[in-house]
Amino acid sequence: MDRIAVTGATGQLGSRVATLLAERGVPHRLCVRDPARAPRAAGAEVVAADYADPAGFRAALTGISTLLLVSGHEGPERMDLHRNAVRAAAEAGVDRVVYTSFLGAAPHATFTFAREHAETERLIREHGLRLTALRNTLYADVAPHFAGPDGVLRGPAADGRLAWVARQDVARLAVACLLDDGHANQVYDVTGPEAIDLHETAALLSEVTGRDITYHPETEQEARASRAGAQPWQIDGWVGSYLAVATGEVAVTSHTVEHVTGRRPWTFAEFLAAEPHAWAHLV
Repeated sequence: MDRIAVTGATGQLGSRVATLLAERGVPHRLCVRDPARAPRAAGAEVVAADYADPAGFRAALTGISTLLLVSGHEGPERMDLHRNAVRAAAEAGVDRVVYTSFLGAAPHATFTFAREHAETERLIREHGLRLTALRNTLYADVAPHFAGPDGVLRGPAADGRLAWVARQDVARLAVACLLDDGHANQVYDVTGPEAIDLHETAALLSEVTGRDITYHPETEQEARASRAGAQPWQIDGWVGSYLAVATGEVAVTSHTVEHVTGRRPWTFAEFLAAEPHAWAHLV
């Protein structure tokens, strides 16, 4: 069996992947910045590794053939960190990278972070690594946090639609791709099974919370003004995520999760029923 490493294992997605690998009895290595925070998963070897430390990250990947590369946190330095990580993986002899990209990743995508994902995909290929790109849409897990304290979702998404995908379903897909080399050199759109707009999103949140939650479509100018105190890259990213919904760039509904794993992903309503902790703060 290929030796597998997982990055971002202290985060929401990587920790789920580690748990699923452990449940299947698959030995794996968890590459984390703080080993004390790593999940305690059966069969997991924990090593300290940081994208900001290329030499240390390269050493952490010694003997690894397949790597789950979870994208770094958004920020001005993210592409430098991704360059470090990809170069280190290539130098360590990694063969294949399963990378958490974004739906519609392209150099001229409306969503600024989708442009960074496209560049990272290019870097992985450029360094001779076989890529499995998981182009995930927006996570269902974060949708409840779009609502403000007043119960209103605000943003310039117009009446665009998106098929929210649960992190748990992405984790199931990532594990399947890590364990099957047949997914090498593939680019997968990863979504939930149905596309809804933000009015429908708010209505479903209202049903589970018992609160009156609504969606208010903003203009781009209103949205930027409402975030005037943030850094420009943060404003561009936040506004761009909504604009990508408005333009239809994330209106895709794919069958990837079901096709690869054999089980349909949750709809947004099913996610809310299965993961009440995700919206408990709204009650």
